[in-house]
Formats: sequence, structure tokens, C-alpha cells
Amino acid sequence: MGPDQRAQLDGFSLFLPFPSRVAVILLAGFWGWGANVHRLQQHNIDLLALIRYRTSQSSNQRLPHVSAYRFAGLLTFPLILSLLIFWPVTHGSREWVETVDYIPQAYLFILFIILLLPLNRLSRSGRRRFLATLRRISIGGLAEPQDGKFGDILLADALTSYAKVIADLVVTFCMFFSSDTSSTSKPDRHCGSDYVVPLVIALPSMIRLRQCLIEYVRVRRTSMKNGSSGGQHLANALKYASAFPVIALAATLRNYSPFLFYGISEVTLSRLLYFFTLINSSYSFYWDITKDWDLTLFSEARNDNEYPFGLRRFRHFTDQQYYMAIAIDFAIRFSWMWKFFPGLSWVGDTEFGLFLLMFLEVARRWMWVFLRAEAEWIRNSRGPAPHDILLGEYNGKLDAD
Repeated sequence: MGPDQRAQLDGFSLFLPFPSRVAVILLAGFWGWGANVHRLQQHNIDLLALIRYRTSQSSNQRLPHVSAYRFAGLLTFPLILSLLIFWPVTHGSREWVETVDYIPQAYLFILFIILLLPLNRLSRSGRRRFLATLRRISIGGLAEPQDGKFGDILLADALTSYAKVIADLVVTFCMFFSSDTSSTSKPDRHCGSDYVVPLVIALPSMIRLRQCLIEYVRVRRTSMKNGSSGGQHLANALKYASAFPVIALAATLRNYSPFLFYGISEVTLSRLLYFFTLINSSYSFYWDITKDWDLTLFSEARNDNEYPFGLRRFRHFTDQQYYMAIAIDFAIRFSWMWKFFPGLSWVGDTEFGLFLLMFLEVARRWMWVFLRAEAEWIRNSRGPAPHDILLGEYNGKLDAD
């Protein structure tokens, strides 16, 4: 590890080292889940009932969101402690930042230990449900509707937003156990192999793709009863498949060599990347609005006089919140277009810019959960929207409990 490598560390990396940046975004998911449960409950939407998670009804049982906040706080405390130790030890010195990489990296070990500890006081039932769901969906599995299928879908969709964060998590451990670098050096996203990171990024989309195909097969098995062809699930699978050309082309450009791609210029590959990224972003944005949130912005019913333009009849939030959600979803889905604006090169060239993009994507998913859960609640309590492609999936109202 020479001086030139240490010189590549910027002020942001000296303040918030690479492992800690990964930890911050991971923790945002736990705090976000507590906020989802809490705020949806205030709007009379029982998210835990939607995912078929049964809680104890004893009088001394904490409210679900309180338990979620408590667990998130428990995970946050050692991170804060590690930073309070890291800052005085390093004093902003590049050499010391790279030397004591074990301090911020240790937190990631602590995080996994807390998640796996079989202690009742540490939200054991919630952790067991989370780990069981994660284990099931890790190979693209999908529970039956009565066993918590919606929870499987929420977590798998969340993983797609965490894809780059998970890839960075893998990179931190690769660098930590590497003999010629440290996990607090400038991130080496080629650590291990040029194609490890792209494969990790693609994995969540593969998981959701397989889940969509499982749903398609299930619908086809019962198609004689409900008349559904299951085509909506193939369309959903195609949405996730559209991410693969983007991932593959981005990896190809990072490792571009004219000797390996004879006859295909770097400019041509860049244009292909922008083309497939535009398709993926547009398709995903359309699906968020029309299929996941049941809004009518892109359907013929958008001008219906019974409700505001582009929304729907039954709503639990204010009209302004829906319009704001649409705008935010669009902005973050198309945030890759910063490349076309002068003065924004720092977004892709600095660790702060990359951290900001990943954090915004996680924030977008957190916002997405509110409207996705609301749409599912309305489908179960009032029936699917007339334009909803998931009509064939409707299984009746939620259980009374």
C-alpha cells in the first residue's frame, strides 16, 4: 500500500470510512421499517397483518413500531461507539485511517452477531421472522399468500434497492481480508474479481425474477378457475430482467479493453448502456405508479372526475403526498442522468456522490413501501382497482385479526 493509494482518500472517507458508510445505509433500513409500521398504523393500515406476522397480545407487549425502533437503536449504538473511537485515534490522518480499519470493520461483525443471537430481549421473534424470510427468498422462494407472500415480496424488492450496498458490503470484507490493502482504503470494487460486484448487484433482480415466475406458474395452475393467464407476472419478470443488460454493460465498460472487444468501441457500449438504462428506469417508474401503487397517472382512468388527476378513489394520504411521491420516485429512478449535466461529475467520481446515490435509492424504497402497502391494504379490504393487473390474485379480505 503505497503513498499514492493513501492520497486517493478524500475528506469524506477520512470522516466516514468505507465500512461505516455501508453500515449507515444498512441501519437506515431498520429505522425505515419501524417508521413504515408506525406511520401506516397511524393511517389505519396494519402492515404486520399484510405480511401475516402475528404478535403477542399480552398487556406488556411493546407496540410493533416501538420494538422495531428499539432494535434499530440497539444496532446503532455500537456504530456510534466505533466512530467515537475511530475519530480520536485517526485524527484525520490518512495513514492511521488505513491502519486501524479493524475498528469500523468490527461493527459489521457485531451487526451480524446481534442479528443471529438467540436472545428474547433482542426482538427475537422479529429477527427470526426476518432471517427465515431472508433465507427463503435468497434462492428466489416465495411463500403462499396465507403464509406471508407479501412480506417476501417487500423484502425481495428492498434487496433490489440495496443491491449496490450489499455489493459494497462484500467489497469491505474482501479488502479487510486482503493482504495488500485495508477496508478503509479507497474502495476497490474489483476486489476478488472484476465480475464479483456485478454478480452480487444482479442477484436481487434474479431473486425477484424467479419469484415472478413462481407466481406465473401458480396462476397458470388455477387459470381454469379464475380465468387469469398470469401474463402480468411475466410482465413483472421482464421488468427485473431489464436490469441485467444495464449491469452487464456497466461492468463491461469498467473493464473495457479494445483487445477484448474488437470492433465494438467504448462509445458504442456507452450508448447501449444509456439505452437499456432508459428502458429499465422507464419501465420501473411506470410499474411503481400503475401496478405497485394502483395510481391512474398512466391509465385511461386518470381523468376520472371522482378523484384528483392521476390518483385513485380510495386514499389514506393527502393528495399532495401522492404527487410528491410520484415526483421523488421519478427523480431518483432517473438520477443516473446526472452524467448529462455539467458540474455534476462529482456524483460518480467521489465516494460522497456514490454514497448519496445509494442512500437516496434506499430512501426511495422506504417511501415506496408506504404506497405499496396502502395499495395492498385497499385491494384486500375493498377489492382490486379496476385497472389493476393483479385481479387474478385477489384472495379476499384480510383476516379479522
